[in-house]
Amino acid sequence: MNQLIELIEITSRKDKPDPHSLGFGKYFTDYMFSMDYEEYKGWHSPRISPYEPLNLVPSASIFHYGQAVFEGLKAYRSSDNRILLFRPEKNIKRLNISSERISIPPLEEKFVLEAIKQLIKLEKEWIPNEEGTSLYIRPFIIATEPCFGVRPSNQYKFMIVLSPVGSYYSNQLKAVKIYVENHYVRAVKGGVGFAKTSANYAASLQAQIKAKQLGYEQVLWLDAIEKKYVEEVGNMNIFFKINGKVITPKLNGSILGGITRESVIELLRSWKIPVCEEDISIEDVYKSYCKEEVEEIFGTGTAAVISPIGELNWNENKMIINEYQTGDLSRKLYKTITDIQLGKEHDKFGWILEV
Repeated sequence: MNQLIELIEITSRKDKPDPHSLGFGKYFTDYMFSMDYEEYKGWHSPRISPYEPLNLVPSASIFHYGQAVFEGLKAYRSSDNRILLFRPEKNIKRLNISSERISIPPLEEKFVLEAIKQLIKLEKEWIPNEEGTSLYIRPFIIATEPCFGVRPSNQYKFMIVLSPVGSYYSNQLKAVKIYVENHYVRAVKGGVGFAKTSANYAASLQAQIKAKQLGYEQVLWLDAIEKKYVEEVGNMNIFFKINGKVITPKLNGSILGGITRESVIELLRSWKIPVCEEDISIEDVYKSYCKEEVEEIFGTGTAAVISPIGELNWNENKMIINEYQTGDLSRKLYKTITDIQLGKEHDKFGWILEV
């Protein structure tokens, strides 16, 4: 795909928000990227235009049959004012994997990366430089064909919007409390759990509400069949350090393959720390906890990077980890990954792309 990206210029710039009180996903930049798809035309009309409301008819397929996928990645500003992306090709590849699962036509991955880079260059003044801040990048696709009929849409819209953000949690390395969900399920093998589809997140909301009412930040999902094996947290993959060995649930078709998850595994192996991907039951975690073998538990994801877990509540059995203190491994992983993302540490893995 060698189409030129049209630029539709804005008439005036927005005021930038206070970088010390950004929160997460509350503010949006001046521009957005859009591109359309039609069955016999393919992807066409790439453009960068002012951030504004969409014009969709009530019969658009997205409202009725839920064909929507999205991604999340970040742009960082280094101390010497370079703009850096962390493994963006992985996010773009995963977007196509998600699209294939719900019958959305694939995108040209090199072109998507070029669109992201052009949009960021245009919006570089929106990238904050305070500690813990970044520019969040949200590519997504929705079905737009006006049609009542249970079939793949013949029309789609691909978009990229940007949002300057602070830390996902108010205190980035403060240990969070997680509620283990036994009633609701998130995904099953053969379903869409491995894809980043909007419906996955809608299905998780009721359990999330329940957890918050009980005083917990997030939900830990178990497998849908036996409700026995650990899968993932609402917005993170999960790792357990037990007797010096790090364990994370293997990707089984119902777990999202996180880019930060993959990076953590690569880092641990480079440090010669034993790490494995395997099925682990919540009962085995509890037994290890009772024997005082659980050293750390942490989540990984683009939004929070590394999130130490200070408590798991399973069937009213509360597992308190390190007295809610951040473990040494969690802290080291967070520092290493964020230092690479910010250009403070040598990137021996080739993870960073400079815009």
